[in-house]
Order: sequence, then structure tokens, then C-alpha cells
Amino acid sequence: MNDRLPHEKGFHVSWDQMHRDSRALAWRLDGKGPDNGLWKAVVGITRGGLVPAMIVARELDIRRVDTISIKSYNHQTQGSIPEVIKAPQADLMGDGTGILIVDDLVDSGKTLEVVRKLYPHAHFATVYAKPSGKPQVDSYITEVSQDTWIFFPWDMALQYVQPFRGAD
Repeated sequence: MNDRLPHEKGFHVSWDQMHRDSRALAWRLDGKGPDNGLWKAVVGITRGGLVPAMIVARELDIRRVDTISIKSYNHQTQGSIPEVIKAPQADLMGDGTGILIVDDLVDSGKTLEVVRKLYPHAHFATVYAKPSGKPQVDSYITEVSQDTWIFFPWDMALQYVQPFRGAD
């Protein structure tokens, strides 16, 4: 019998792992932009997409970086309708052509679905992808199961954690 809560099937991502996986994402995207292989800009989806977006922008030498803020979670529970609370610079975005939109994770795909409707020709890239959200993403590095909770380094503190089995 499985007595674990959903978030207890955890995948812990360290700062080093996030950096390695974000660089791998940059390598996957290198030369794939529509303008002679180049991208016009990187747009990070806040908050989780800021770190990988910065790393991708650095690795691909993309100087134009902006953000889009989408609110879809309230205190660890996902809301039904994500809302844009900060849009990127309109004259930069157009229909998204040449824009690389980066997030840390695609889970249900609802956040990316909202952004994709706004910028249908953008390229959507995430570091991690769950099966329900994969249809919304064009490029990703690692797939995890839908019932896995990803613990990102900005969500963790250095402390002792009980082992899954054998601790009394």
C-alpha cells in the first residue's frame, strides 16, 4: 500500500543539476532559431523560468531578455485559469516568431497553453516535462512522471531528510 502524499514522490534538483540541464537545453536550441539559426530574444516565464532563461541566454549569447508572469498556483494548489500579470515588451514579441520562451517545468501545460495563444509562433522550451504538458512544449531535456513533485533548488533548504525506507 502506498501511504505517501503526492509531493513525497520527489525529484530533487540541485543548483548544479539545474545549471547542467539548462546548459543542455541551450545546446539543444543552438542554431535552431529562424533567423540563420539565431533567436531574437529569450522570454523567461516567471518565476521558475528565470534561472534557465538566464542560462540559455548566456550560453547562446542572446542579449534581449524579457519576462512574462503567469499566475497559476496558489499556495501549492493549481488554479483553473492561469492569468497573465505581466506581459513582455509588445514590440519585441509580435506573434512570437524568433522568440524563445523558457520555463523550468511544463506540468499540466495550462501555463504554456495561455502563452502559446498569445505568441503562436514562439518556440517553447522547458528543462523538465511531465506527460500532460508535453504537447505544449517544443523542446525539453528531462521527462518525469506526472505524479512526481520536482523540488527546485530555490524551494529547498539544507537540512536533514528522513530516508524513504528503514527509518524508525
